[in-house]
Formats: sequence, C-alpha cells, structure tokens
Amino acid sequence: MNTLNLVIIPTYNERENITRLLPAVYAAADVHVLVVDDASPDGTGDYVEELAGGPYAGRLFLLRRAGKLGLGTAYIAGFKWALARNYQRIIEMDADFSHNPRYLPELLAASETADLVLGSRYVPGGGVRNWPWHRRLISQGGSLYARTILGLSVRDLTGGFKCFRREVLAAIDLDSVKASGYFFQIEMTYRAHLKGFKIREIPIVFDERTAGKSKMSKAIFLEALFMVWRLRLGRDQLR
Repeated sequence: MNTLNLVIIPTYNERENITRLLPAVYAAADVHVLVVDDASPDGTGDYVEELAGGPYAGRLFLLRRAGKLGLGTAYIAGFKWALARNYQRIIEMDADFSHNPRYLPELLAASETADLVLGSRYVPGGGVRNWPWHRRLISQGGSLYARTILGLSVRDLTGGFKCFRREVLAAIDLDSVKASGYFFQIEMTYRAHLKGFKIREIPIVFDERTAGKSKMSKAIFLEALFMVWRLRLGRDQLR
C-alpha cells in the first residue's frame, strides 16, 4: 500500500479503544496511521509497536513521547513527522470513537476542493450523541464566541476531526503553536484562514466516548475563552 493519506491519532491510555479503532480505520479508507503516544501506563504504545511490526507493517507507525505533554503538542509532532515524508493529506482523529471512521472517505473527498476540511457537528446533518444539555451549550457557545471574536464563518471551531492538505501545514509556523485542547483546534483553523486557504465543513455526528476517560478539562476550555483574544490581537503576525 502506497498511500499519501495519513491519520494522526494521539493516545494516552487508549489501548482498549485502539484495538477496535485501527481495523475500522483501515476498512474505511486508504490511509496510513501514525499513533502519537504519551508514554501510556496501560501499554498503548507497546501494543501499537507490536502491531506496526506485525499485521499492520508498513501502514502503522508509532511516535513515542516522554510523557503526557498535551493534545496540541502531540498533533504538532505528528504534523512535523508527516511533513518530513510524502503525505499530501493529514487527518486529525481521536482514539475514542467519538470520531467515526466512516467519515474518513468524506473528509478525503472534500479535500479535493478545499484546503482544510472540518468534520462539523453544527452544520445541517451534523450533531452529537450522548451529551448532556450543559455540554452541548458549552461547546456550541464556545464556537459562537470564538467565531464572533475572530470574524469567522466556521460553525464548529472546537472540533478535532479535520483533514489538512499538506500545503496548509507547510505554510503555518508550527513551532509557534503552543496551545492544547479546544484552543489548539481554534488556532489551527484561524491560522489557515489568515493564510487564505479554503475551509469547508462537512457534517458528522459526534459520539461520546464509550471507553476510557475524556482528556478535556474545564481549565482547557477556559484557556480557549481567553486565548482567542490573543489570536485576534496578534493576527497580523500570523498572516
């Protein structure tokens, strides 16, 4: 298999999920997978390494990190890994099945005519399942808040299921991106917008994780609320 598409999956204690996720990803699309593991105590990295040397040899890769360093830096490390190789489309994807692999073909197809494709919960046809009302309110409110301040038309700024064309990541100064969580997703999309890239949203239904513990926290969400102003005030330096 000589694919030009890479799916980046950050992991921390995701062995239970990754066992089921990898077959579903490979069944859905012609992709390679890079797992960026933050020294998971449950042995996620060791398990992925076994698979990469066995049944998934040549299409599964592992990038080990020294500890739990954050979602944003995991993706940045993955982006740099992809840019050092010949991948043309790079997809962000959670390990917990909240991002359904069945949408991978749609993300890749949409990237034929868009530079950055967002799997969106808040466009017609999109949605969320198994979320309490207050979490829906926080998520939608956060996206509205950010897009109002930043002057964007994107409806789902905090989502993490997205496909970048290589040119987008190559144009962004990845070393200057320091954020985690919600703010990381906002910042990457905003930077792509400031560079003039075409952004498109396609509908997805987001499912709450069924195993493991969410890595998102109130602190990370509050960080996003304050840091969007940093983006707005510093936009001229980001162009």
